[in-house]
Amino acid sequence: MVSLISVLLFAPLMLAALLAKAQTPAVSEQALKAVLFYKLPLFVYASSNAGASAIDKRKPINICTLGDSPLGNAVEKLPRTLADGRRVDLQTLAGNADSSECEFLFVGKSEADNVETLLRRIQGRHMVTVSDIEGFAQSGGIVEFSLRSDGSGILILINRKAAQKQGIEFSAQLLRLARIIEP
Repeated sequence: MVSLISVLLFAPLMLAALLAKAQTPAVSEQALKAVLFYKLPLFVYASSNAGASAIDKRKPINICTLGDSPLGNAVEKLPRTLADGRRVDLQTLAGNADSSECEFLFVGKSEADNVETLLRRIQGRHMVTVSDIEGFAQSGGIVEFSLRSDGSGILILINRKAAQKQGIEFSAQLLRLARIIEP
């Protein structure tokens, strides 16, 4: 009798807990893009044929966001140290702000009309440009995050020619996961 009463009392609580767990929202698209952007420095290195020096693991890495993007808010919630021990300095830029200190620059969708001008302005700098603007990699950006057509996740598009012009190479692990864009 006691066990039947226990079951009747605790069953609604257990059901409520299971329903609450089942209703936990999935990771948002912007949060996923923020994590991919944040972890990108772990899979990028300076090209040896570009004459660029090796990446200094003791030096902080400058990660910037340009324009209005919910991604910037998500990136700010991430830890300030990468898995390899490098410190991360985050900076949010607005409009025509100077991006010369940025090693990784995420271009928000609010800058879609200015992409070509921006890419010309930073040409020749050792900087990885990243965006979720449709056609960004095709237009000369280095990395584009695109929603998979079936909505199952984020597709990473890489413009290797643009990266090589900037003295950037990618690890084999990232290249296996990405789709290479040939403009």
